[in-house]
Amino acid sequence: MSGQELLLGERQDLIRTRLDLSGRVIAAELALELGVSEDTIRRDLREMAASGLCRRVYGGALRISQSLTSMSERIGIAGDSKAALARTAAGLLPAGSNVFLDAGSTNLALARALPAGAALTVATNAPAIAAALLERDIPTIQLGGLVDPRVGGVVGAKAMRDAEALRPDILVLGVCGIEREAGVTCYSFEDAEFKRFLTSRSRTVMISVTNDKLSTAAPYSVVPLSRVARAVIEADADETEAAAFAAAGIDIIRAG
Repeated sequence: MSGQELLLGERQDLIRTRLDLSGRVIAAELALELGVSEDTIRRDLREMAASGLCRRVYGGALRISQSLTSMSERIGIAGDSKAALARTAAGLLPAGSNVFLDAGSTNLALARALPAGAALTVATNAPAIAAALLERDIPTIQLGGLVDPRVGGVVGAKAMRDAEALRPDILVLGVCGIEREAGVTCYSFEDAEFKRFLTSRSRTVMISVTNDKLSTAAPYSVVPLSRVARAVIEADADETEAAAFAAAGIDIIRAG
């Protein structure tokens, strides 16, 4: 059946299926496949983006990863995957480093994976991460301010002022989505601003990413891929996606 024969809802359902499968769609390719104009596809994508079903980018659209309501919910999801990422990431933090662990359930797993008494000084905006670090006798700097339960940390004006005193060797940035064109993205406007500020003060940026966040985009931009030095990904992460991020200059390390 051609795109001209498909009803609007059926065509958009097909686009959603493609987004779920590959994380992105190209307007020109869809138009050719369905036998409709690119304007028709672009109109579909505009309507879908307005309904929160995708994120439009130049030439097409990206899948939007599913946000959860709170940090406590995220902690209970994909625990084994996050633990594997955490064990690998923990081995990439050199002794004597000043590290910032950004709020996030994957970074909480990293804090729990660090050896007791690790020769690090770690700052964080997340109380749960600070508590995990203190349990391991690791010197910890906790930024102050109102804790956002969705972010799982402080991201407001007080946190920004506290962060002005920091110059981390390594920022382990929390990630809601990462995509070739969109870069690193997140769900909160204030969190995005806070992450950008941290990035500007850090010597290098590392991320740990579960498969569901690859080739997905959240509503707010944080930094382009060029600002990310290293990414720890799952052992079974898609080869094509990994190659695309490596081509952007990111050192890709698969979890062991």
